[in-house]
Amino acid sequence: MSEVIREGAARVGVDLAKRVIQVHAVDAGERVLTSRALARDKFLAWCARLPAGCIVAMEASSSAHHWARKLLALGLQPRIISAQLVSPYRQEGATGKNDANDAAAICEAASRPRMRFIPVKSVEQQSMLCVHRLREGLKEDRTACINRIRGLLLEFGLAFAVGVRALQAVLSEVLEDASNELGHLARLTLQRAQAQWHELDEHLAWCDERIAEHGRANVAVKQAATLIGVGPVSASAAVATVGDFKQFKSGAQFAAWLGLVPRQHSSGGKDRLGGITKSAHFSDRGHPFHVDRGHRFTLIADGVQRVRVTGFIVSQVSAMAVKPPVLSTPARSAGVDNTAPKAMFG
Repeated sequence: MSEVIREGAARVGVDLAKRVIQVHAVDAGERVLTSRALARDKFLAWCARLPAGCIVAMEASSSAHHWARKLLALGLQPRIISAQLVSPYRQEGATGKNDANDAAAICEAASRPRMRFIPVKSVEQQSMLCVHRLREGLKEDRTACINRIRGLLLEFGLAFAVGVRALQAVLSEVLEDASNELGHLARLTLQRAQAQWHELDEHLAWCDERIAEHGRANVAVKQAATLIGVGPVSASAAVATVGDFKQFKSGAQFAAWLGLVPRQHSSGGKDRLGGITKSAHFSDRGHPFHVDRGHRFTLIADGVQRVRVTGFIVSQVSAMAVKPPVLSTPARSAGVDNTAPKAMFG
């Protein structure tokens, strides 16, 4: 990149990939300065030549927060944008998707004055999220292992009561019982499966210990865990994902980010509301904040206030949320934007 381009760049759109990174730079007058592909190991050196304070925008994807932290250290202004908010700015539309067009669309989206950006996560936040993601995977593996054991036992006419504890209580005895139809090889196989079950339980216990430590060390997690319907795992996942809850303007916006507001397809003055959007990205999906028909609880700084708005109950997340929204009408007239929080927090 020449000296003129380096000094004149005001905004850069970046399309991240595993090996090649596409960049699209424009000046303050929106004139395209460069559009090129860079090798991954040369990207930071290229960025180091940009003027201080230059905006470098990228889609929310794998490694986006890593690069954002590196760019902050270089004195640049990283911007992370949800992919769903970038695609409308691709001039070639859905049929013209490639790296160069994506980088140009990201650059254009970052110029919008009302664009919503995703806050950069710290290393500590992402480290804690690693624990939660591993835990969610282990839970799925454990469920699959238990179901596999049940299926194999049923092949030999051995059926047991529903529930993990019921199977756990009899499995060892069944494998040692010579009177049942289990063959020698089948017993050895099921013993291996049982050992896998125990190993997964140990891994889950390790994850729970790390989450408990997070709860003891983090004030925000302690505050969130005191709320109705929010346990230690949900509190830890929420704090690790969101970070600063004051970024939400209201409890309603946080509820929208979780996806606990109706999907809308309204037009011509006619309201059309669908089911909840379930748009949240973090592991609260396996242990959700309590949701039910009736009312919505909007969190405020010193407690929980019951507000009838969306037709759902949300035992909200954090005592750090700001004042509740002034909402006295049903969601049909409230027009809650259920895409905003998803865009704000990837």
